[in-house]
Amino acid sequence: MSLNRSEKEAVINEVTSLAAKAQTLVIAEYRGITVADMTKLRADARSKGVSLSVLKNTLARRAVAGGAFDVVADQMTGPLIYGFSEDAVAAAKVVADFAKTNDKLVIRAGAFGGKALDVDGVKQLANIPSKEVLLAQVCGLLMSPMSRTAVVLGALAAKKSEGSAEVAAETAAA
Repeated sequence: MSLNRSEKEAVINEVTSLAAKAQTLVIAEYRGITVADMTKLRADARSKGVSLSVLKNTLARRAVAGGAFDVVADQMTGPLIYGFSEDAVAAAKVVADFAKTNDKLVIRAGAFGGKALDVDGVKQLANIPSKEVLLAQVCGLLMSPMSRTAVVLGALAAKKSEGSAEVAAETAAA
């Protein structure tokens, strides 16, 4: 079903606003994927804040023209699904994780920070831990010296109280 001019403009405006808010774009070919698998992929993406869309490639190219994702406009051919995410790694992680279990989803390209990513670049981006995990790791690193110091001080205090208890016992025995 073809779209009329106003519908095409609405699609372009919607994709342009998605691209303006997003940090990452992942493009994957979905030829041969069943409807059930595609529904599962969309549900997983939605839960992680990723917007997945099947778009006409000409409309997608117009929507990203002049923006940070224009670097992958030449890759926009064939039956593609476009994943936009505000989180830097979410779109790459969702698509790469699904591609591991479904060989019919083929990652074609991606873009992050105005730079084009090849398939390996998208997979490397997907392997980066999420923002929450990275923050937890930083907090753990910051807490480590303090907790070690507390353990050492606690051991010293226990040794001193043990030593003073021995002296008190020797004095009481004498």
